[in-house]
Amino acid sequence: MRLDRYDIKILHILHRQGRITKSGLAEAINLSVSPCWERVKRLEDAGIIQGYGARINTDVLFKRSPVLVEVSLKQHSAEAFQRFEQAMLQCDQVVDCYATGGGVDYILKVMCDGIDQYQRLIDSWLTSGLGIERYFTYIVTKTIKQQQPRLEFAAEYKE
Repeated sequence: MRLDRYDIKILHILHRQGRITKSGLAEAINLSVSPCWERVKRLEDAGIIQGYGARINTDVLFKRSPVLVEVSLKQHSAEAFQRFEQAMLQCDQVVDCYATGGGVDYILKVMCDGIDQYQRLIDSWLTSGLGIERYFTYIVTKTIKQQQPRLEFAAEYKE
């Protein structure tokens, strides 16, 4: 799908202001409401816009401890990777999971109610046949910076 300057500007604005009104978006990109909204629907139908949501500050709701974990598997086969990844997709405490190149196979961000809950989770992974060879745990003591990724390609179309 080819994106023109209007599409890119729509993506940039919606990324920053997901709650903008249809008329506000149309005005911001200098189109009438109907053509603007048709573009938004086209971007949604193409899967470029996957959805809309709010960023929730879970620290206000309840205290959870973020833990970063490096994981290396015993075997490096498609089946071993698939088994591990499927388990991570099913685990509510795992909020981010990245397959990596280099010294470790995966880096995880795990949110637990405390270190005890985290250790029980790791113990269950070690005894469940996921094939973990070793893991390293890093307790997050303070968040310095956390933000949504920027849409760099839209920089030239800023408001």
